[in-house]
Amino acid sequence: MADDEQEIEEENLEEDAPEVEEAPEPEPEPEIPIAGIGTLVFGKWDATEVTCSDPGIAPYVNLRTVGVPHSGGRHANQWFGKYKLSIVERFIKGLRRTGSYPGKKMATTTAFEQALDEISRKTGDNPLQVFVEAITNSAPMEEITRIRFGAVSQPKAVDSSPSRRMDTALRNLALGSTKATRKSKRTLTQGIVTEVLKASKGDVASFAVGKREELERVAAAAR
Repeated sequence: MADDEQEIEEENLEEDAPEVEEAPEPEPEPEIPIAGIGTLVFGKWDATEVTCSDPGIAPYVNLRTVGVPHSGGRHANQWFGKYKLSIVERFIKGLRRTGSYPGKKMATTTAFEQALDEISRKTGDNPLQVFVEAITNSAPMEEITRIRFGAVSQPKAVDSSPSRRMDTALRNLALGSTKATRKSKRTLTQGIVTEVLKASKGDVASFAVGKREELERVAAAAR
């Protein structure tokens, strides 16, 4: 009987004891991109929200940039190392290939940064998205090669690889931007804005889109 009474008292004490509420687990803090590291190009434009409608060149659209897009050529001697570079840096290098801007790294970088600001003001969209759309519309799907049969050389249409499509689009966009400043009072910034906006809309007045149309037309004739 004593044991039964002791058990009843222990049960009553457990029922009367206040319930201890467990502390809620702290919610994980949202990841906030650091300005200029990994996601923000020039510390302004968020690259994480940019999409590419072309599944072929989408894996080659690299927008990871640390501050100012300048890698110092660390990927120069690596196999396909250029695809580890940001397309922003590759485009800026394309602006300096020929013409009036070889060696002018800071001038072309500043011009492209100002061009992004101007594109954002005119369109109200993320300028990186407009830039990617311009690349997509400038990348040719086909090109021609020449097959030799004895003494006869015959053109043949071939499909372009995704990497070559990206190279061609960036090269033609850069050439169209620099050519717009020749024998003209236009600045390089204005040339970039005009070329990128026209190419993003698929306008054949764009140098890059016109080159794509011409190349695909010749390839269709040689098919």
